[in-house]
Amino acid sequence: MADRYIEISLVKRGITGTARLLDDRAPITCAAVWNSLPLSGDVYHAKYARNEIYALFPPFAESEPPLENPTVTPIPGDLCYFSFAGAELGTKAYGYDREVRPGTTVVDLALFYERNNLLLNGDVGWVPGIVWGQVTEGLPELAEACNDLWRTGAAGETLSFRRA
Repeated sequence: MADRYIEISLVKRGITGTARLLDDRAPITCAAVWNSLPLSGDVYHAKYARNEIYALFPPFAESEPPLENPTVTPIPGDLCYFSFAGAELGTKAYGYDREVRPGTTVVDLALFYERNNLLLNGDVGWVPGIVWGQVTEGLPELAEACNDLWRTGAAGETLSFRRA
C-alpha cells in the first residue's frame, strides 16, 4: 500500500501541517480515521498530558479500534486516537462546554507538538493512546500555533483533519 497523508489545520490561525498515516503499525485505526475524513471540531489544549491539542468527535468507526501501536509517552508530531466513555470525561475539571453522559462514547483525536508528554490522568490513571500518524511537514509552525493556543486561548478555533 502506498503511503497516505492527511492535513492537520488550525483553521482560524491558518496553520496547516501534513502527516503520514502509520498504516503498518495501526491499520485498523488508520482505516477508521481515513474513512471518516474530513473531520473538524472545537480545539482544546490539554491540561494534564502537557503539549497536546485535540478535538472531540462522536464515534465514527464501525467498532472501536483495538489498542494498536500504543503509547503513554507521545513524541512531537504524534497523532493519537483515544476513546472515552462519557463518564470518564464527565467532570467540569476538563473544561468541556457540553454535557457528557454515562453510556456515550467520545473519540479524541490529538496532536502532540512538543516533548515531555505523559498520558497519566489523576482521575483514572494511565491513558494509553493509539499512535496512528506522524507529522512530516509543518510541525514547527503547528507547535508555535499550539503554544499560542495555550497562552491566548482556544475559543473560536477549529482543529481540522482532511485527506491531503
